[in-house]
Amino acid sequence: MKFTIERAVLLKALSHVQSVVERRTTIPILANVLLHADARGSDGGNLALSATDMDLELVERVPARIDREGRTTAPAHTLYDIVRKLREGAQVEIEAAASGRPGVAPIGSNSIVLRSGRSTFTLACLPPEDYPVMAGGELPHNFSLLASELRTLIDRTRFAISTEETRYYLNGIYLHATKNDEVPVVRAVATDGHRLARMEMVLPEGAAGMPGVIIPRKTVLELRKLVDESEEEVQIGLSDTKIRFAVGEAALTSKLIDGTFPDYDRVIPQNNDKILEVDCRSFAEAVDRVSTISTEKSRAVKLKIENGTLEVSATSPENGIAVEELEARYPHSPLEIGFNSRYLLDITEQIDGEGAQFVMSDAGSPAILRDSADASALYVLMPMRV
Repeated sequence: MKFTIERAVLLKALSHVQSVVERRTTIPILANVLLHADARGSDGGNLALSATDMDLELVERVPARIDREGRTTAPAHTLYDIVRKLREGAQVEIEAAASGRPGVAPIGSNSIVLRSGRSTFTLACLPPEDYPVMAGGELPHNFSLLASELRTLIDRTRFAISTEETRYYLNGIYLHATKNDEVPVVRAVATDGHRLARMEMVLPEGAAGMPGVIIPRKTVLELRKLVDESEEEVQIGLSDTKIRFAVGEAALTSKLIDGTFPDYDRVIPQNNDKILEVDCRSFAEAVDRVSTISTEKSRAVKLKIENGTLEVSATSPENGIAVEELEARYPHSPLEIGFNSRYLLDITEQIDGEGAQFVMSDAGSPAILRDSADASALYVLMPMRV
């Protein structure tokens, strides 16, 4: 196998696939990326890069000049670091064993040679025959979303994904079809027990019969990188056990979390009657400033609301007291309520509009937060004692 490729093209693809590869793995082949050089095609051929951790597989194809077809593997993180440190605009040539072809310089069958400018690297590799392939299977439900829509679904919810491994069914985003006021929608939900994030948009064609699925946290993070700068349509196929995202020349296939997501509707308060409206940016900046005082463990801030004024404060026995006042709309009886400042900032980061709306009941009940101008996203936050 032998091919030449632009550094920038190879680097972008490697940045995607190498992050799928676990830093610590007991199976050596899983630390490698599979390189498959294919000369077919009118543009001189392409290079397919594959990486897997056995639960998640990413395959991405990029254009390359193929001098000799073939497959090999290479240590993913090492290869990525090498290409990252090469000069911008450089051409990269990679050559692997040529099965004794005449006139070709011998290379060890367990190594590849990378050349760029005056740099030469010889890397140990493992046989491509040992590389695992995720089992296929039917994906009967197929629909598409714009990359921008998928980014929004992910960004509005991923911060609330639980990292507590014992509650594994919360370690992802719950994606499902449902209705909101008789309007069919696709909805993404995540919760860690302290906060809940729910985002929805009009149900795309073909998604009506989809099962409710829990997409693992790692898959969500890798997918977000993949659609980061894309404006293309993302083709989505899924079954009860797997989901596949195809965007451009990349395909991400993942197992789903085998579990039952809790009935999140029971967590969303229905009878909250106190509405606070505040400028979102001013509020976020105030919370960020006063939380400097709060203890690292609790990160608690108190909201004191009365007479059109919101007072944001934090108290710490070690550091002292911080108070900041903001103008607010609040035509109700006075209320004092505490929240985790980090959770508040996570939510306000996702509000694009100028106004943030809090819908509350009392100091001990969950509050609903949303963008005053956009009802598609809803957040529920548990209060804290302060």
